[in-house]
Amino acid sequence: MNKSQLVDALAVHFDGNRRQAQHALESVIDTVERELTKKGGKVAITGFGAFEAIERGARIVRNPRTGETKRAKKTVVPKFRAGAELKAVVSGAKKLPKLVVPKPAATKAAAPAKKAAPAKAAATKTAATKTAATKTAAAKKTVAKKAPVKKAPAKTVAKKAPAKKAPAKTVAKKAPAKKAPAKKAPAKRAASR
Repeated sequence: MNKSQLVDALAVHFDGNRRQAQHALESVIDTVERELTKKGGKVAITGFGAFEAIERGARIVRNPRTGETKRAKKTVVPKFRAGAELKAVVSGAKKLPKLVVPKPAATKAAAPAKKAAPAKAAATKTAATKTAATKTAAAKKTVAKKAPVKKAPAKTVAKKAPAKKAPAKTVAKKAPAKKAPAKKAPAKRAASR
């Protein structure tokens, strides 16, 4: 599983919102990295495991291809030690509970929603204009700086209603063309002798 697939798997816990799942994953990774860069940094998650920075002393190493030996400087490397619970799950001694996917919140009664419709529509319009303004401002910044810009999640006042598709244009059926009555050719007069 790579990072993108992990984000997709996490999105299930965020009501299918991939952006929130990605933000959560990146926040955890960033926090662990920052803690490990501190002297004596360690992040322990009970049952899962512990991340820690280990100092590896200077030593003599050998290149397996050439057999040449050389001196390696002292360095600090990250290390992960699995917790007891994680070991038990991986070995099969402990079973994971079934994954419960949270369902979206139920909608409120239709009657109160109808009364609040004008206010909700106005809030949606203002939220839409703010979002559009944010997007255009971000687009202008990207053109000016020519560097990737991370957009902060837009704060919305009200949820947007799902976009409705415009009904497909129907072509009016043409009435069958009426045939004009055929004109009779003038009768030929018999020549009188």
